[in-house]
Amino acid sequence: MDRAAAPHTGWTFLTNHARVLAAIAADHATRIRDIAARCQLTERAVQKIISDLEDGGYLTHVREGRSNLYRITSDTLLRHPADAPVSVAALLALLAQHDAVRPSASTIDKNEER
Repeated sequence: MDRAAAPHTGWTFLTNHARVLAAIAADHATRIRDIAARCQLTERAVQKIISDLEDGGYLTHVREGRSNLYRITSDTLLRHPADAPVSVAALLALLAQHDAVRPSASTIDKNEER
């Protein structure tokens, strides 16, 4: 069953830019609509974030028919000096570990039925 996410207020540990980058890392041919749903953002916000990531040299895309194929520049270093010398690849590896152990929505729904 699809449920709307509860609105969130306050700060979070991950930025929307990190969430969008992780969504693209999971599927290089993903659509903006799907990224927006996964990250719980508007499509317009995702477009702006992708533009920021491209301007910063973290991401490129090529048109493939009616779709975009994204390429992450994984050796690029994170922007904040306190994060140096951590690369985008290291961040994405950490986020991929998190996704591997995170329960899926269908698992959560089954547990709530019990």
